[in-house]
Amino acid sequence: MGRAIERIEQDIVVLQEAIKAIASELHSAYASYLGILGQALGKQLILASYHLCTQGYPENFLKLSLNQRQQLQQGIRKLGKQGAELLLAQLVIQGDEGAGEDKEDVVRQAHQPGDEEDEEVTSVTPASQVYVLDTSNPVELAQWQKRVEEGTQRTLRKVSHEANVLLQKADILPQKLPEPILEAAAAASEASAEMMPGPPNLLSLVIEIENEQDEEESSLTQITTINLRLGEIEFADPTLSSSRSQIRHVLGKFNQLGREYQKKQKERSIAEAEAAWRSSWYED
Repeated sequence: MGRAIERIEQDIVVLQEAIKAIASELHSAYASYLGILGQALGKQLILASYHLCTQGYPENFLKLSLNQRQQLQQGIRKLGKQGAELLLAQLVIQGDEGAGEDKEDVVRQAHQPGDEEDEEVTSVTPASQVYVLDTSNPVELAQWQKRVEEGTQRTLRKVSHEANVLLQKADILPQKLPEPILEAAAAASEASAEMMPGPPNLLSLVIEIENEQDEEESSLTQITTINLRLGEIEFADPTLSSSRSQIRHVLGKFNQLGREYQKKQKERSIAEAEAAWRSSWYED
């Protein structure tokens, strides 16, 4: 029985080494994917803003002066670059609990007054801080992958919301829109928006706005907002779609190893329990 447990433990060690290699491969796949996604995000944000300003609210856009239009366009470009930095920041060592908030604060700078030049955004992911995923525990690896996916969706919502705030401050979107409406528009799920016709990464909503003179009266108003959706961004970029396929391929190998790892863990528990039973058993 002792030899059986030893053989199982050797098998587990081999699986752990294989999982460690998969962790490195998955990290590399996500590093490539997030870099490509950052570039695609910027392009799709500009395209969605173009459609919103020229098709959704052409009259409001035409009211802007040349300088105001250029400032708006600059803010959109800068926001896209900073969104790309936030995506890559997920691969940075988490030095303290406030690191996530600091990264999100970067996005808010896109619509601060006084920005007159389209300055290059300083990278928040220096090479010395890139996190190297080093684990042989499948549970830890699965949790890391889940955090990256959730962080990616959170970044898209954040950039969408800040873009809508920027457009509202530029008098493109109606000023009467309350903040909760802008947040809800940015947070709309892929399932609720994927069947909407028209340009990608835009969301049309019908909301009720109260009359300022008479609070008992209200009117229904249709608005169009930015709503960056991962599925539409991937669909529009073959390179990004291919990178996502590579992640799925690596995850497929990881899931198989994870099942084998769990099986061996159970075999070891059973073998150890059987050995413990025999060691404690004695005849009356």
